[in-house]
Amino acid sequence: MNIEQARFHMIEQQIRPWEVLDSQVLALLAEVKREDFVPTAHQLLAFADLEIPLPGHTHPSQCMLCPKVEARLLQDLDVQAHEKVLEIGAGSGFMAALLAHRAQQVLTLEIEPRLADLARRNLQHAGIYNAKVFEADGSQPLGGELAGPFDVIVLSGSVAQVPEALKALLKVGGRLAAIVGQEPVMCATLLTRVSESAWRTSQDWDTVAPRLQGFAEPSAFRF
Repeated sequence: MNIEQARFHMIEQQIRPWEVLDSQVLALLAEVKREDFVPTAHQLLAFADLEIPLPGHTHPSQCMLCPKVEARLLQDLDVQAHEKVLEIGAGSGFMAALLAHRAQQVLTLEIEPRLADLARRNLQHAGIYNAKVFEADGSQPLGGELAGPFDVIVLSGSVAQVPEALKALLKVGGRLAAIVGQEPVMCATLLTRVSESAWRTSQDWDTVAPRLQGFAEPSAFRF
């Protein structure tokens, strides 16, 4: 496989047609070596338009999201160099790597110990030192430096709804991106905290992503 050609085709044939037109985001996707965050067994799929399972895959969330989904979330969040970011669902560390190139600091949570270790190794190998991996469940109350406040929060997976506890970790002016809803259609949701008690919501595109572990599901309706 010609890696650079495959990377070029990923950007031009998958990501750009998905309305990812921010030149900084596109340049970042050309710079950060996605193949270094992909398990060896799936190297040939590094630039494919699909989710890639990660080692010890026992839950749907244990995967890398499609490149176009990662790129569109990154574009929506418009991370700035002075900002502090919280990611829920580190996976292999690739999204954290992208975020770290834009942000001052990234704290990323991973519920699976094996994947937390993988993300740490991958980020270190990539020479990224402003991203810190925590073995933690993002659906539970967070303390210490994980209690925020944050300028940006991103959920690298889907949830039925965004928990109020995560929204509360945002600074005023902060943004939270998540894929929200139920299959077969979910909405990429961007929440902006406009005051201490108010949020603005936009849902500009549809997609589907695996559920993050631990987050509540709505009760099934019964007659």
